[in-house]
Parts: sequence; C-alpha cells; structure tokens
Amino acid sequence: MKKLITTLTNIWKIEELRNRILNTLLFLLIYRVGCHVVLPGVNPDALVQHKEGGNDILNLINMFAGGSFSRAAIFALGVMPYISASIVVQLLGIAVPAFQKMQKEGESGRKKMTQITRYLTVAITLVQAIAYVKTQIGPEAKTIADPMFSILSAIVLTAGTLFVMWLGEKITDKGIGNGISLIIMAGIIAQLPAGITSEWASRMSPSGGGPIPLLLEFVALFFVVIFTILIVQGVRKIPVQYAKKIVGNKQIGGVRQYIPLKVNAAGVMPIIFAQAIMFLPMSLTQFFPNVQSDFLTSLSNYTSVTYNVVFALLIIAFTFFYTAIMVNPQQMSEDMKKNGGFIPGVKPGYETNLFIDNVISHITFPGAIFVAIIAILPAIATLFGVNNQFAHFYGGTSLLILVGVVLDTIQQIESHLLMRHYDGLMKTGRVKGRSTATTVEGYDQSAL
Repeated sequence: MKKLITTLTNIWKIEELRNRILNTLLFLLIYRVGCHVVLPGVNPDALVQHKEGGNDILNLINMFAGGSFSRAAIFALGVMPYISASIVVQLLGIAVPAFQKMQKEGESGRKKMTQITRYLTVAITLVQAIAYVKTQIGPEAKTIADPMFSILSAIVLTAGTLFVMWLGEKITDKGIGNGISLIIMAGIIAQLPAGITSEWASRMSPSGGGPIPLLLEFVALFFVVIFTILIVQGVRKIPVQYAKKIVGNKQIGGVRQYIPLKVNAAGVMPIIFAQAIMFLPMSLTQFFPNVQSDFLTSLSNYTSVTYNVVFALLIIAFTFFYTAIMVNPQQMSEDMKKNGGFIPGVKPGYETNLFIDNVISHITFPGAIFVAIIAILPAIATLFGVNNQFAHFYGGTSLLILVGVVLDTIQQIESHLLMRHYDGLMKTGRVKGRSTATTVEGYDQSAL
C-alpha cells in the first residue's frame, strides 16, 4: 500500500503527466455523457420496449458501443465505422501500389492516408446510420415522421461518430494512451457494472446457487485475465548481431539487439474478421426465412458446438493470414543485410528470410490456438450458467482489448515516471505494453 501511495504521489508531482491524465478523464467523461443523449425525435420509453427482443449479436455490438447502441444515442455507432475504414485503408496499403507508395513517403504519406481514412469513415458511417435507423428504431419510438426522421438521424449519427473520432485523436495528442482504444475500453468497462449486478441477482435468487458459485466465477475470471496477459505479452526474441566498424577513433556497431516476434502478432483482428463472417448465417435466416436448416440454425447460436468449432477454425486461419500480412520476413532480412546485421549461425539473405519465417510459423500456431480458446470462453461460461452480460468479459475481443489497452496505458505512465528518475510501477522490472518492442532498423512489431 505504501508503494502504491508513493507511486500515485509521484504521478501527481509530474505536471505534464498529471495534465495528460486529467485531460484523458475529461474527454472520456464527455464521451460517456454523449452515450446517454438520445437522438432527436426518439421516445426512449418506447425504444426500451422495442429492444427487449434483442439477440446476442446485438448485445455484443451494444457492449462495444458502451450501451449507446440500445439507447439510440447520438454516439450509437461509436468508433466502429472508423475502425472499419482503418482496416480497409490498411489492407489497401498492402494490395494497391498507390497506397504502398504513400506509406513510404513518411509523414506526408501518413497524413494523406489519415485523410483518406476520415473520408471513408464518413461514407461508412452514413451507410451504417441509415441501416441503424431502419432496423433498430421501431415506428412506435419515432416522434418525427419519415423521411425527415431518417435524414435527421443519419446526419446526427454521422456527426456523433466524427466527434468521437475527434475525441480519440485529442486523447492521443493531449492525453495518455491511444485515444480510440481508450474510448472502446471505456465503452466495454461501462457495461461491467450491469453485468456484475445481473450475475449477482441471478446467483442470489433461490435457484441461483448462492455466493459460492459467484466466488468461483470471479476466481475463474482472474485466471482468464492472467492467461490473456501471457498471450498479449508473449514474445520470441531473435538475436541480431551487428558488424563492427571503425570510423576515425570510434567503434560503431558490434552490439547485439533483438527482433521481438510476438506470439499474437495479429492482435484482435482475427476475432473481428471471424465474427464478421459468423454474422452471415444469422443474416441469411433473417432475410431469407425459407432458407432454414439445422446447420444454419446452429451457426446462429453462439453457444452451439458447431458455431464454436467453425469460429475457432476461422480465427486460426485468419491469425495466419493477418500475421503473414503484417510481418514481412523478407523485408526484415533485407534491412538487416543493408545495415550489417546478421543472426548468429544463419547466413544473411535468403537463409535469414527462411529462418525468420520458420520461427514465425512455429510461434503463430500456438498463439492462434490460444486466441481461439480465449474467443470461445464466453460461450463456455454461458453453458456453465454465467449470465450472458457477464459472460462476455470472460474472453473474446472485449477481454483482449481491455488487457492490451490497460498494459499500453500503464507502460506510458511508467515511461513518464522513469524519464524523471522516479521508480517504475513494478519492483521486478518495467511494464511491457503491446507497443513496447525493440525496433531493428525501422521494423516495429507493435500490436494493433
């Protein structure tokens, strides 16, 4: 406790760090207030009645939006359109030569791609806003007649998403941590009290089992979080030796560095891609009621064995796919060769390329299996009687995001402390965030 108080005191003493933390809290408070401001022309009471029949997929989307999705708030779409646009631009940067050229232009190229991402965000938000108004707000909840209501709501929802995107950029610029990630984390954490309350109520009911099962659930959640931290932090270090050079009276090079290859280099992207595909069977059954089969029905139930097996296989496949896109062994080998670096015992060039690719393949497979296990844990928790709201915190995208963002933010706070010669947050060593990685000649393997 004394160590904690001393650390908090040191944090408060650093004016820049104190201001950044206060700015972050202020921006997050603004976001949370906006999540409770209902769209103009919507009757909240009628909307609640309309939402009672929501399904598990919509509950998951609502959790990422901080509850604003079910409230028809001005921030109902959250930052998801911006994330979708970022993913599209990122993939274009791999497949389209013009985008590849922009990526190599440095700061000016980055600004161009940021601007393209913003324009694409507006287009995606407009489409999603129209779909949201048509499908999620019933006629009984509208107090303004169509088409004026749809036009007004689409404009407000688009402006709300752009404002949230601006808040995220401001947090990154004037706050602590990554703004967009913190906004997503704030939305997820906002649903935690409701999940705990509902689980408490269900366990304390006459047929709930009492406090012992509830205590076991929290113990299990603790170990799941520890397991997730191990996956997020897991790194395989490849030693790189640099040749010695004598320039005048000085010796340059001759040092050993490491290429940190992460066990989970793909981050949460495989789960997001797999979930997007798993939404398709449910969409087919909704739009084509005549197309019914036991297989499609089981794929629409996220607790079924068929759903989880297919979901896990998709995650493993997408983990290999996304890792292959994000990690380029050939580029790493060429950069090392240009700068006089080599892996001890491995010839530079093609053999180095093969060695790195082989290491990536060996660590990606167990990493993909572990991520798949984390992704299906909420379904397993539900089968063991955990309330649906609380079960989402046992794994999946939400838990990976929470763990990764918390580690990143703590690591940035510790960097400010160490830079001013204060003790770090840990006695045994520095906190390693997802983005904490040794760069080798421009190669940075920071997680998404």
